[in-house]
Amino acid sequence: MTYTPKGSAPPPAPPAGPGPAVPPQATHASRPPVPSPAPDGGPPRRTAFAEGVDQLRAAATTEPGRLRIIGAVLALLVVAFGSVTAWQMNDRSSAADDVLHGSQPLSSAAARIYSSLADANTAASSGFLAGGQETKESRERYEREIREAADNLAVAAAASESGSDSEERVAKLNALLPEYKGLVERARANNRLGYPLGGAYLRYANDKMQDDMLPEAKRIYDNENQRLRDDYADATSYPWAAIALGVLAIGGLGWAQRRNYQRTNRVLNHGLVAATAASTVVLLWLAAGHTLARAGLNDSYDSGVRSLTVLNDARIASLTARGNENLTLISRGAQTVTVKDKGAEVVVDEFDHAFTTDMTELKSRLAAAEKIADDDSGAKPVKAAVANMKVWLERHESARAADETGDYQCALDQVIGGEATAECPQGAEPTGECFDKVDENLDNASKHEENEFELAAQGGRNAMIGLPVGAAALAVLGAAGAVLGIGRRLSEYR
Repeated sequence: MTYTPKGSAPPPAPPAGPGPAVPPQATHASRPPVPSPAPDGGPPRRTAFAEGVDQLRAAATTEPGRLRIIGAVLALLVVAFGSVTAWQMNDRSSAADDVLHGSQPLSSAAARIYSSLADANTAASSGFLAGGQETKESRERYEREIREAADNLAVAAAASESGSDSEERVAKLNALLPEYKGLVERARANNRLGYPLGGAYLRYANDKMQDDMLPEAKRIYDNENQRLRDDYADATSYPWAAIALGVLAIGGLGWAQRRNYQRTNRVLNHGLVAATAASTVVLLWLAAGHTLARAGLNDSYDSGVRSLTVLNDARIASLTARGNENLTLISRGAQTVTVKDKGAEVVVDEFDHAFTTDMTELKSRLAAAEKIADDDSGAKPVKAAVANMKVWLERHESARAADETGDYQCALDQVIGGEATAECPQGAEPTGECFDKVDENLDNASKHEENEFELAAQGGRNAMIGLPVGAAALAVLGAAGAVLGIGRRLSEYR
């Protein structure tokens, strides 16, 4: 029996049924939280995301809440605009720097590998034609070109990506170079002794150069040119993401200021105006900087890289032609090839036929180089090379006529030089002199185009200097201005 004081209500009866009884003194605040849904199919517990959406929806029903949302979105847009601008322009600036100091110099080095090998082959054949007493000039030229080829191979090896096609081809050339030099030395040794076997060794060396080494060097050159084109594409591509975000950020800031004016009749909000100004500066800087950089880089490609490519091809054609001209006299008809002439098959000297093909290529490349040249300094040496080529062809025809009539010595004098005689008055004016002038003029034209490339590419890269850092800094200032501007409006509700 429970004692109940007089005048007080009896305690509540315990709930019926099984389960622990709730103490009478337990209040609502001391009860444990509602657990997760019971296994018997209670209502599911709401996720944090859903609760956050509800809170955001509830905040959007009040003006202070809407202002906070607008401020956060504007700050996010401005920061995203600055970040993307800094990222994209930093990538383009790096690609422009690669063009100037990486891929273009490597492309030139690859071209020099090819031309050095071809020139060494030409020098070897020229020295062989001189007989047992090879001239000092031809020997020194051969050694110089071999060293230059080896040096440029070392540069290409250091710059090639691990496991790339260029790395494999450079390694192959490094292995073939000593083999070629060995064949040339055997040819020289036999030539000094007067053995006909020297000519065979030199033809073997030429075959190794033409069939194995120069195709590998050409592929390295093509790979580096493709790498250069890729760097140009990366450096000049439009930063569409940054431009779109910039337009969106400025549009959002303009809308926020118009909304502020409609609700308060205040024309300016200092924070939002500062954010708009910062974003506009970044967008204009981005557009102007990238436009100038793109123009400079495109100019460097059109005025520099294209001209250099054509000039390199012309020099390679002239070197190959000179080598085949020498080998025509060395082989003396030992190697022939069947070609079609006016529908009929005829047998011609293999090296003389190759010389004709090379000179046709040289003529085509010189015409293209003259067309591309955009100033007198670039066009003048090309025109001189064209004039030298024409004289070369005339002297070559004279030398071939002498050789075909059996006057080998006169033909030889017209190719490598010799004293004029009554039987061979042209002997004092060799084709080698024309070849040297063609090569010299092409080298002068290449140096001019390299300077043009460097000036234009440097200007393009400089147009992007400071843009990534400046965009990031202005974006931070713009975001701060947006937050402060919205904060100013929020303070009016406190």
